[in-house]
Order: sequence, then structure tokens, then C-alpha cells
Amino acid sequence: MSEAGEFVDYTLQMESTWEKAAVASERLGEGLKVYGASVGAVRGTIRDALKKYKNLSHDDITALSSELWEEPVFERRLAAVVLLQTKVALLVNTDLTRIEGFIRQAGTRELVDPLAKDVVRPLLARLEGLARERADRVLERWAGDPDPELQYAAGLAAAE
Repeated sequence: MSEAGEFVDYTLQMESTWEKAAVASERLGEGLKVYGASVGAVRGTIRDALKKYKNLSHDDITALSSELWEEPVFERRLAAVVLLQTKVALLVNTDLTRIEGFIRQAGTRELVDPLAKDVVRPLLARLEGLARERADRVLERWAGDPDPELQYAAGLAAAE
């Protein structure tokens, strides 16, 4: 794991409580492990990571998001979403492939909703020309995909 990934994971574990973990596990079901860190702690951890690891490039951001997503832990995946939300201005239309994988593996709409509304939608809003055409084709494909979460995300991302 990268130094930034280790920082995020360690901090999230230190910010967790068993009480919050029990409540979140009950809400999320058995598809994801839960540390028990609050949403505020996740956001603060990403804020601190971006201060500590300045000058992360597009490739660094997308690699870190994938690294965080790799383990089926809710807070790690939420941290990946927050990272992408924070750095959405760096994302390009080809990042929709990575985001598609995240949506397919999310396991909860608590991750799908912010990916679609706060990452894909603003990404689409700033794309132009061929990049926008390609992104629109991706969303059309999502809308026709048999995966209901991908269909749902396509609808959220297209809504204005």
C-alpha cells in the first residue's frame, strides 16, 4: 500500500468506535466491513491526507482511490469517494471506467449516490466535444446495463 493509502487507512481505524461500527454494520448489512469512523472523520482524513501529500497528480489520485476501494471496508470506500469528489476537477472522461467498477462493487447506495451525484455529474458538466460525446455513450451503456446500481447511477448522473 502507498504511504498515502496507509495514512488514510490507519487514520480511519484510529477514528473508529465499536459503537459506530455496530450501528453502521446494522444499516449496511454484511456486504461490507465497517471500521466505525464517522463521515466527518472520513472527510477530515482525506483533507489531512491532501495537505500531507501535496501535489498528487491525476494518476496519483486515481491510483489512491483504487487502493482505498480495493478492500471492502465502508469507510475506505467512502474515503475514495470523498477523494474523487475533492479532486473531480482533475478527472477525465476515461475515469468513468474506474468509477463504473466502483459502482458495480459498491454494495450500498450510500456509496453509489455520491459517486453519481458528486463525481460523475460534475465531471460530465465540464466535459466538452469528443470527451463529452464519449462520456455520454458510457452513460447510455450504463442505463442499459443489467446491473440495477449502474442503471440507477446513470439516472442520477444525468439528472440536473
